[in-house]
Amino acid sequence: MGYELARFEGDVDEELICPICSCVLEEPLQAPQCEHAFCAACIREWLTRQPTCPVDRSGITPNQLKSVPRILRNLLSRLTIRCDNMPFGCPATVKLDSLQAHLQDCEFNPKKPIQCENGCGLTVPKDELKDHNCVKELRSMMSQMQTRFTDMQTESMELKIQLTEQKREIQMLKELLRSMRVSTPRIREIQSTLENEDVIRWVSGLQPARVTRWGGMISTPDAVLQAVIKRALIESGSPSHVVSELMENAHERRWPQGLSTLETRQLNRRQYENYLTKRIPGKQAVVVMSCENQHMPEDLIIEPGLVMIFAHGVE
Repeated sequence: MGYELARFEGDVDEELICPICSCVLEEPLQAPQCEHAFCAACIREWLTRQPTCPVDRSGITPNQLKSVPRILRNLLSRLTIRCDNMPFGCPATVKLDSLQAHLQDCEFNPKKPIQCENGCGLTVPKDELKDHNCVKELRSMMSQMQTRFTDMQTESMELKIQLTEQKREIQMLKELLRSMRVSTPRIREIQSTLENEDVIRWVSGLQPARVTRWGGMISTPDAVLQAVIKRALIESGSPSHVVSELMENAHERRWPQGLSTLETRQLNRRQYENYLTKRIPGKQAVVVMSCENQHMPEDLIIEPGLVMIFAHGVE
């Protein structure tokens, strides 16, 4: 629908009137052959009923509609129109091409967003402000947020269940491969490759660690501390086939020759800064994986890697 004629000051040329709604053209489009102009909304609605020009009945399809010439757009833009909010007291008359900019700032717009000053701070349409109830609106918002939160929790739980099931299926496949590797060399090779890729993927996802106090290393952790670190390893996504090996390598009795005694550790202390260490999430402990530390001397690394636990000094 176009703009009502009564809103304009002065006479409006007939060429600027839509033949369908008899109002001044709004977002005009024209037919391709006869070049009759119509409001965009009017002609599109018309063509849903019959594919012809409303004036001369020549055939038209929606895809054939095109923009009107610039001269027609210029004539429209020069028309002077009263504000949409005139019934609400706005006295303004503006050029048609400035109407939208005026409406955005018009103080008489009943739908102008206004911030509530009674405490809730919500933005509501101006004509709804008098009936606005802060407590009711905030309760409604809280209810909606609670519903969304509940939905997200449900979705999260479903995803966790799916992930657990996928992990179980992957573990079953790995166990199947392990059972087959004894009799089939090729299966052994595939299994070994998959396990190595799992380790590399897991280690790549851990945050790099910086050890500031190597003297705080606990070389003989007790069973309780080892259990805590093992749980953290599992929660970090460590492949199951290396968790036990890594935890066995958390005690100096399994460390390589260069770390196996206090004396050798003191002799090799300058080498520690060359380790590439990864933080075990949330713990004062790091993993030193063989796959990332091939640059280190053989007597300072062991397969698949080391777990080093500290009293303090891990960043």
